Amino acid sequence: MSKITSSTLIKFKQEGKKFTSLTAYDASFAAAFDSEGVDVLLVGDSLGMVLQGHDDTLPVTIQDIAYHTRCVRRGIKRALLMADMPFMTYSNPQQAMENATLLMQAGANMVKIEGGHWLLETVTKLTERGIPVCGHIGLTPQSVHVFGGFKVQGRGAENAQRILDEAKALEAAGAQLIVLECIPAPLAKTITEALTIPVIGIGAGVDTDGQILVMHDVLGISSGYIPRFSKNYLKQTGEIRSAIRAYIEEVQQGIFPSDEHTFN
Repeated sequence: MSKITSSTLIKFKQEGKKFTSLTAYDASFAAAFDSEGVDVLLVGDSLGMVLQGHDDTLPVTIQDIAYHTRCVRRGIKRALLMADMPFMTYSNPQQAMENATLLMQAGANMVKIEGGHWLLETVTKLTERGIPVCGHIGLTPQSVHVFGGFKVQGRGAENAQRILDEAKALEAAGAQLIVLECIPAPLAKTITEALTIPVIGIGAGVDTDGQILVMHDVLGISSGYIPRFSKNYLKQTGEIRSAIRAYIEEVQQGIFPSDEHTFN
């Protein structure tokens, strides 16, 4: 199969073809997801919660992400590999360039950063220097203490307009992908239609160009809180590879996420 690139994802968007993404943290699961046809793998700072046992993502370090990025890179042949930049590793453009370089050298094809307008200069400088960027807006888990918890964002006309403006500004600054997390489905649809770059949703309804979930949620092995937007495909299928195939099929057919996984 041909390798997935940012150009591939743009073509998918233009053709109306839905694509899938999962988090991955090691070579074995990455290889399984890749061989079954997952298009984008993310080494997420979610590892702080699902691997390290923390209550949030804030303790994760750039060294943690780089280590797991190297592991995942060894397991994949086709998928595009994104890596999260952890909390306070991109507070200014210079710091962002130094830390993003570590992740690209570890094998990432793209880095993901959380935030809106304050990141525009950083996004521009990274892309000018050959580091592709995925923006992440809506519920940004690294700001959990500012939000007062993991809460839906973008409700109300003013908040919705702010997130739409952020998405447009990130695209104009050079971002090649956008992740929308935990926002009302109608807002996600508006943003997806307004942008030329692909939009990946998590808790953002069925109308985004792609979907992403944490692998532990898909396999029903997360401890503690299970997000409303997640679905346990292993319970549905009884076998890991079958679970991944079911996830891909339901995303491509527009079955997942359904209303029960969506905020309106």
